[in-house]
Amino acid sequence: MSEKLKVGIVGGTGMVGQRFVQLLDGHPWFQVTSIAASKSSAGKTYEESVQGRWKLATPIPDPVKSIVVQDASQVEKVAAEVDFVFCAVDMKKNEIQALEEAYAKTGTPVISNNSAHRWTPDVPMVIPEINPGHMDVIAAQRKRLGTSSGFIAVKPNCSIQSYVPALHALLDYKPTHVVASTYQAISGAGKNFTDWPDMLDNVIPYIGGEEEKSEQEPLRIWGSVADGEIVKASSPLITTQCIRVPVTDGHLATVFASFENKLAKDEILDRWRQFKGRPQELRLPSAPEQFITYFEEDNRPQTKLDRDIERGMGVSVGRLREDSIYDYKFVGLSHNTLRGAAGGAVLIAELLKAEGYIQAK
Repeated sequence: MSEKLKVGIVGGTGMVGQRFVQLLDGHPWFQVTSIAASKSSAGKTYEESVQGRWKLATPIPDPVKSIVVQDASQVEKVAAEVDFVFCAVDMKKNEIQALEEAYAKTGTPVISNNSAHRWTPDVPMVIPEINPGHMDVIAAQRKRLGTSSGFIAVKPNCSIQSYVPALHALLDYKPTHVVASTYQAISGAGKNFTDWPDMLDNVIPYIGGEEEKSEQEPLRIWGSVADGEIVKASSPLITTQCIRVPVTDGHLATVFASFENKLAKDEILDRWRQFKGRPQELRLPSAPEQFITYFEEDNRPQTKLDRDIERGMGVSVGRLREDSIYDYKFVGLSHNTLRGAAGGAVLIAELLKAEGYIQAK
């Protein structure tokens, strides 16, 4: 690209917003030109607004330090300065829905990290390697919102990315029943151990709302487009338990699955190793070269060792074996704030740009 698209980050001071800032530093297609947050942060430089609460191991990128944070509710003002926005705000669901639609109605594409619009019928919820075809509903959404260029696209829940890609590669064999338990990092709650000392040496067997998302969102990912809406798939039946564990980053899943059509272990491994999606075909900047990596070792993948595979954008799988009740069982792992949050949203934006949905204003 000869000229980078101008990007705004709405909710840029929180943990996911900070990840956006980090990932977009030096991006070949995108440049952060605007950061918006709550009224309490507005008017400060970005460096001032995150002073004492920068949560990442790398320092604040120099190009954004002096950007003056704007009030995210000043939609027209923020939208006028950018070609599209990423949204990662901490607000009530109805407030997020209204805010994101307000940005979209200005003709500004919104790539959302929030859950508020994941079940809006004409809003695509995308894992770029799995369901890029769902972007077809954007035309219907634009008509509803009364805009020729604005729209909302969302990324799914971070936990499902640890096991849905592995199952998707086997979708031809028609999985019928899936049991998944996820062991989720504290960064998924926007915290580190300084913020949350109670998590040290501890496991909490409950994450509010997470199990419903983990059971239902894969069915929307595997759904179909009909009459400008996403129609949820009816199978497989999925049940989950979601547990908070004392690790910084990385969501690990243990998965049991049965299939309508019989398959051999070697067929599964071949499907995983060969699987590629639209991001790999287009060689998008954030796309992992190898989307699914299988480990032969019995003690892999491990959260600490393997969460950063493919710059945190790959998915790791291991311990595939036959089960006494289900057909097979395996372990999956993904980086929750990279593939599962900001990185996944950046990849969605890259795909939308490559497919012509995002352009310079």
